[in-house]
Amino acid sequence: MGEWKTKPFQLSFNGLLKVEFQGSQVTSDGGLILIRELDERLGLGNLIDEHLTESNKKFSLADLLRQSVYSRLAGYEDLNDAVRVSADPTFRLISSKKNWDRGAALTSTLHGFETEMLATEENLIGLMAMNRELVGQAEATDDSKRVVLDMDSTESPVHGQQEGSSYNGHFESVCYHPLMLFNQYGDCLAAKLRPGHVHSAQDWDELLLPEIERQQADGKQVTFRADAAFAKPEIYETLEERGVQYAIRIPANRSLEWEIEDILFRPPGRPSQKPLVRYKSFPYQAESWSKPRRLVAKVEHHLGELFPRVGFIVTNMSLPSRSLVRFYNKRGTAEQWIKEGKQATHWTRLSCHRFRGNEVRLQLSVLAYNLGNLLRRLGLPRSIKSWSLSSLQHRLLRTGGRLIRHARYYWLILSEGHLNRKRFGEMLHRIWALDLPSG
Repeated sequence: MGEWKTKPFQLSFNGLLKVEFQGSQVTSDGGLILIRELDERLGLGNLIDEHLTESNKKFSLADLLRQSVYSRLAGYEDLNDAVRVSADPTFRLISSKKNWDRGAALTSTLHGFETEMLATEENLIGLMAMNRELVGQAEATDDSKRVVLDMDSTESPVHGQQEGSSYNGHFESVCYHPLMLFNQYGDCLAAKLRPGHVHSAQDWDELLLPEIERQQADGKQVTFRADAAFAKPEIYETLEERGVQYAIRIPANRSLEWEIEDILFRPPGRPSQKPLVRYKSFPYQAESWSKPRRLVAKVEHHLGELFPRVGFIVTNMSLPSRSLVRFYNKRGTAEQWIKEGKQATHWTRLSCHRFRGNEVRLQLSVLAYNLGNLLRRLGLPRSIKSWSLSSLQHRLLRTGGRLIRHARYYWLILSEGHLNRKRFGEMLHRIWALDLPSG
């Protein structure tokens, strides 16, 4: 009667086919080995030792952190998946050698790690610092003299009476309202979880000013972009005092529309199939401003639309109007990066009751996102460099394979698909070739 538990299954429709289950030897996430190689090259282990405090005896803090981060990067959005992940060969191999045979941590261990151990004030601050220093390692490979910073907020819907959640009229939902800061490469330099009811720009200085100081200390010219939620006089003045260039969208009003009356009209005659676009640059001083500033207006007339589309940007840059608008429009990539983080690493799925626990989970998801983005921009061949994180996740990281143990070695035999031998080798050589600072 117990034979069905040990012997392979033989199916009636094909007598030559047998089915066997060897879950502890088969993986569906073999591509994570590349992320592990990158994190070793970037010194993630040293950063963990430097910034986080150890307290679990059975699993090292580095093993627990990697399991939490890598499971998010692989697309597992819930700690309940830890039961399956703990037996997966890839998740065992990315941990310490002592876990290769016994398995990774289970749900209860990971839950305590995320909501208790990392939720201490010291470890939460350390987690944020570790994330920033990991990106800093990659920045050392960039010889650019300029950095562009994009700041934006997003919605993190909640389901239940979670600490700090409240109704947000803009998103029309009960949510948290995280604030995020990116560079021009898509790295998330900082993130802050905030209650749902706060203004989009609240706490902007906590994230932005330390980053400006850091970049200027490295001798880089800093440029800042943001949408109309950040159109505040105190932001303009602070950036100007620090020598930071900026391009910030500003809400339209009657006074601004009077300034561009000469380009608002639609020309007589049959309208063109192509949009008619006009630009205008002019000085402007609002009542709350201490001095006049340059504004750039863009007016678009589209076929079939009665009214023009009008936008205003306040700036201290000297670019021609058209070039400035083009530069500002690239801010939309920050919204795309937020969307990628939501889809690929589920960084807005914050299901803890306590606010502090959700702060930790946001930072873990940001770290997972950054590891994926760093692999994309530092390790991918040119032919696939434009892949989204979701494509990277499903086509490369989720590669099936089988773990075979010999007397002296472990062999991870991967299936060939989007991740083949040639592509794997190219990515490894790119990772190994990174010119990173020692120590």
